[in-house]
Amino acid sequence: MNINKNLSTLKCEPCSGNTPKMNYEQIIDNLSKINDWKTNDKKELIFKKFTFNNFKKTLIFVNQISEISENEKHHPDISFGWGYCLVMIHTHAINGLSINDFILASKIDNIK
Repeated sequence: MNINKNLSTLKCEPCSGNTPKMNYEQIIDNLSKINDWKTNDKKELIFKKFTFNNFKKTLIFVNQISEISENEKHHPDISFGWGYCLVMIHTHAINGLSINDFILASKIDNIK
C-alpha cells in the first residue's frame, strides 16, 4: 500500500502571506504520510536526497519534478549532480510548511 496515495491525489492550492504555517503536530502527522522525508531543525522545510547510478538518470528525475511542479504551481529548491538529487520544499509565501509541501513531496515520491 502506498502511504502517500491520499496526498498525491490532492492539488496544491495558491498560498498567500496569510496562509497559516503548519504546527508541529500537523507536520509530524503529514511526515508520516510521505516516504522518508525529513524536516530541518526549525521545521520550516522538508527535504529528501534521492540517489541514482548516473547523471542522466538524475537529470531525467529533475525534469520530471519540474513537470509536476509546474502543474502544481508549487516549486521546490533542487540541487543535483552525478548520482544524487536533493529536493527541498517549503511554502515561500509563509517561510514555513503548508499542506502543499506534503502534496508535492508525495507526487515526487511517486516518480521513483
